[in-house]
Amino acid sequence: MRSIIPMKHARALAVAAFALVALEALAGSPAAGKAKAALCAACHGLDGRSQMPEAPHLAGQVEGYLAAQLHAFKSGERHNEQMAIIVKALSPQDIDDLAAYYASLPPSNAADAHP
Repeated sequence: MRSIIPMKHARALAVAAFALVALEALAGSPAAGKAKAALCAACHGLDGRSQMPEAPHLAGQVEGYLAAQLHAFKSGERHNEQMAIIVKALSPQDIDDLAAYYASLPPSNAADAHP
C-alpha cells in the first residue's frame, strides 16, 4: 500500500514538528513570570503599567523585545544601575518567563502615558 505522504516529506514533517515542540518548551511561561514579577512591580507597576516617569510600561510589549532588553541589561550591553542589580540574579528561563508574562498583559493606552 502506498503512503499518502512520501517518506522524505514525512521525515521533514517529523523534524519540523519536533522543532516546534522544542521551541515551545524553551518559550517563557506567563504564569511562572507572574510569580517572578514581584520585584519588577516596585518600578513597573503591579500590572506592568508604571507610575514612575523613569520606568517604562511593560504590559503588552512584544515578548522578544522584552527578553532582548533584559538580556542586554544582564550582559552590560544596556546600562541602568537598578536594572543591572535586578537582572544579575535572573536565569535565562526567568527572563523568558517575565517577558512572556508582561507580553500577555493588555497594553497600556495613551491615557496611561507619563506626564
